[in-house]
Amino acid sequence: MTTPNKTPPGADPKQLERTGTVREIGSQAVWSLSSCKPGFGVDQLRDDNLETYWQSDGSQPHLVNIQFRRKTTVKTLCIYADYKSDESYTPSKISVRAGNNFHNLQEIRQLELVEPSGWIHVPLTDSHKKPIRTFMIQIAVLANHQNGRDTHMRQIKVYTPVEESSIGKFPRCTTIDFMMYRSIR
Repeated sequence: MTTPNKTPPGADPKQLERTGTVREIGSQAVWSLSSCKPGFGVDQLRDDNLETYWQSDGSQPHLVNIQFRRKTTVKTLCIYADYKSDESYTPSKISVRAGNNFHNLQEIRQLELVEPSGWIHVPLTDSHKKPIRTFMIQIAVLANHQNGRDTHMRQIKVYTPVEESSIGKFPRCTTIDFMMYRSIR
């Protein structure tokens, strides 16, 4: 069991994107949930609003399934949780699994969260510290604080490393002005 890399409260994973070393790829995946209350589903989990959340509606484990159309390199998973707002709905034990499909998922990380407040950065690396390549990621909420039944997750982000240019080494564009023009449409 590992302790996640916890950012200071309020630290945004978009700061990672601004460095130019990673990009968010959650929009390239198909998302599904084991259950949800009406109006508290995938749309709220992915809307970039920390005031909205997914709320499960059923027995544990509560599952978030992230499926890619092709094998994808994934470096980091970022989860936003807020114990002060969600109390017994806040996850306390999470399992992160990866594989080709539902039938061959392997646990990569198991996390113990103690009253989390902010972004939790979960590195998804193999035994050689390289980012994993996978078709599917599953986040399983195994337990909640205060033995709560249903869970809240406010946001989940999935990041892949940005590949180096095959033409040669160029300086990274790290300012917002440069990043606006770094790719051809």
